Amino acid sequence: MDDISGRPLAGILLRLMSGLLFTGMMVCVKAVSTQVPLGQTVFFRSTFALLPILAFMAWRREFPRALATRRPLGHLLRSGLGAAAMFASFAAVARLPVAEATLLAQLSPVAMAVGGVMLLGERFSLHRATALALVLTGVAVLVLPELKGPQVDGRVLGYALGILAALLTAGALLTVRRISRTETAASIAFYFVLVTALAGLATLPLGWGEVAWPTLGLLVLSGLFGGAAHICMTLALRFAEVSRLAPFEYVALIWPVLADLWLFGQPLSSGFLLALPLVLGGAALAAFEGRLRRPLRR
Repeated sequence: MDDISGRPLAGILLRLMSGLLFTGMMVCVKAVSTQVPLGQTVFFRSTFALLPILAFMAWRREFPRALATRRPLGHLLRSGLGAAAMFASFAAVARLPVAEATLLAQLSPVAMAVGGVMLLGERFSLHRATALALVLTGVAVLVLPELKGPQVDGRVLGYALGILAALLTAGALLTVRRISRTETAASIAFYFVLVTALAGLATLPLGWGEVAWPTLGLLVLSGLFGGAAHICMTLALRFAEVSRLAPFEYVALIWPVLADLWLFGQPLSSGFLLALPLVLGGAALAAFEGRLRRPLRR
């Protein structure tokens, strides 16, 4: 199948599907978080994510030629940052509602925009400054009210881990921006999942627990959902511009909200409701920057 661009409806539908699959992955991770060590969860999630990714590559007749690489160190850096981000993200979702952990992940586009200025010499535009201000305000609105609440230590640690995961993800995406000039999307995805699985396996000496069949099923599903979500997101970005997909970040957060309400019985906090438009507004502005500046260059 050849790459096809200019199909916004297909891109939007795939973005919505990726959000649903990503939420399914996070729900599975949260459900097993009290029974399975973090490293063991990361291992299962990454190992079984290989199945849909390899199946997709075979369907596109890209396997194994797409795995050839000229940037092994670039893959190692991207995969190391991504693996650290996954550990931090899963640790955060174990301590926070799924919706709040997902909202904190929206810091990545803004952190990536700022990182482009600091590391790649890009211009620090008004759009990036405004996006950063919106996101920082949103994070403050989310976190500060919880500092005086019950179980404050666990929630604050969860927020810190969620923010760390977003920053590490931004670093991984900046690395992707550099190596994607010579590397295929398939190779980037494959080596990331492989390195992350090995990182999870490295925690085996720390002690893994025995896994009952229902828990094993959730671990397998977390990997299948995660791999399928990555494929859907990759195709969405291939079919439609990032700026066109950005508004649907709001829609994608419906699924984590419903998961918290219906599956885990966790009501939405006032801080989350106030932070939601600020954080997503900043993320959308960061994504829209290139589209908004385009007319100025003409």
